Amino acid sequence: MPITLNENLPAYRILSNEGVMVMSPGRAATQDIRPLRIGLLNLMPKKIQTENQFARLIGATPLQIDFQLIRMSDHESRNTAADHMESFYRPFRDVEATGEKFDGLIITGAPIEHLPFDQVTYWDELTRVFAWTQSHVHSTFGVCWGGMAMAWHFHGLQKHMLKQKAFGCFRHRNLDQTSPYLRGFSDDVLVPVSRWTEINQAEVDQCPDLTTLLASDEVGPCLLEDKSRRALYIFNHLEYDSTTLKEEYDRDVEAGKPVNIPRNYYPDDDPTQPPLNRWRSHAHLLYGNWINEIYQTTSYDMSRIGEGQDHG
Repeated sequence: MPITLNENLPAYRILSNEGVMVMSPGRAATQDIRPLRIGLLNLMPKKIQTENQFARLIGATPLQIDFQLIRMSDHESRNTAADHMESFYRPFRDVEATGEKFDGLIITGAPIEHLPFDQVTYWDELTRVFAWTQSHVHSTFGVCWGGMAMAWHFHGLQKHMLKQKAFGCFRHRNLDQTSPYLRGFSDDVLVPVSRWTEINQAEVDQCPDLTTLLASDEVGPCLLEDKSRRALYIFNHLEYDSTTLKEEYDRDVEAGKPVNIPRNYYPDDDPTQPPLNRWRSHAHLLYGNWINEIYQTTSYDMSRIGEGQDHG
């Protein structure tokens, strides 16, 4: 079944051309079923690229999705046109004020890894978002910096700076084949990684509410489940397009920054060759499994979302 998107949103045309089932809000309103309401709190500079990446994955499921775009209230985007932000995004303060609820919320990464969490300009509002999810969101998915921020806020889990950027595609082990989120996953999974920080597995093991689902011997834990808060934290980027790492690499080369060729990404590690996407199937599996788990457990009466959940 389709994802519901504003027909003027760039993702509507792009995904339609790719064969993803999309539907306008007007058409969706004529169907006698309740779509899942999924929000995207987009903290990335390139808003449109990030919208497309996540809409592509959650729009590939057999369920109708009402996709809502949310931004930090007072943070101005310098990389996305103001009219796009005005047309398609709602500030969190407006969402919070309405008291509306969501079946799922994705909180993206942000290129601010070098900052302590409490020095991020919108940190106070983001902690309000985290608190709000406990009563107004059925399941939350924190991605990269967003996942690290949630793990720090709820569990005091430190992020540690790396001496060298973890950059490329790394093999990860499936640590829980019985997890509904890893249904259909191979034992060995290739995952794109692009970050200057890491989470320490030994420290994760000291948090009784956290379970590591995917991990790499080279770049550490990747996917954590926080059952008490019905949340997932992923520190890497299964949502990336085929050329996202290439764009990051080319940008740094052009800027004269010291950067290594992303590992296990180009054929024969040759950046003149087009990269191969070897993670797409697992990306669709993970987000499809997340959507399915929401569908299986959320309340049909959205006003009841958040009731009776044990948040520790």
